[in-house]
Amino acid sequence: MARVVVDVMLKPEILDPQGKAVGRAAERLGYEGITAVRQGKRFELQVDGPIDDAALARIRELAASLLANTVIEDFAVRIEEQ
Repeated sequence: MARVVVDVMLKPEILDPQGKAVGRAAERLGYEGITAVRQGKRFELQVDGPIDDAALARIRELAASLLANTVIEDFAVRIEEQ
């Protein structure tokens, strides 16, 4: 069994009010040196069997159609060692 991780983030040109709020709160709490915060989502998928090119293609299709709003979000798919 393998784990595949899909990270979804807003595209750089899309405003991120939640990230801005976290950045401002961090500054108020005394955390210095943080210049920007972007908020995102992480999905962990447990997959039976080996992860080959076909399996990764299916997962990318799932991410594009269900996990991410590709108009405003980018996503990255990676295999995570367990």
